[in-house]
Amino acid sequence: MALFQWNDSFSVDVAIFNTHHKKLVELINELYEAMRVGKGPQAVGGVLKSLLEYTKVHFSSEQYLMAAHNYPGYEEHKREHDELVKKVTDLMEKQSRGTAVTVEVFNFLKDWLSNHIMTTDKKYGAFFNDKGIK
Repeated sequence: MALFQWNDSFSVDVAIFNTHHKKLVELINELYEAMRVGKGPQAVGGVLKSLLEYTKVHFSSEQYLMAAHNYPGYEEHKREHDELVKKVTDLMEKQSRGTAVTVEVFNFLKDWLSNHIMTTDKKYGAFFNDKGIK
């Protein structure tokens, strides 16, 4: 049973970024399901690895379009991305040292969805739509 179902409330009105964000929702649900059946610690390493790959693709795509179209919030948005990547890297390091990070990773992912995507990313939809990017 998924914790989050993708719906229009998550949409940022840019198709490629919605596709990327759906991957984040999948990662949250994957970890949630593993935790629900008592396998969170076994799943968290794979989730973190997928998350690191996700950040490389997604953040570079967003930042490329922001820079190309002179998005006014680019610097702040990039700063948030840098902080998110640092947090993922820190969590991976903790996990590799044997520290239990399953709940921390889960809370981080939920926070990312609710704060970064639902707040920060929502700001660029209309901007990109005005540039013909939908």
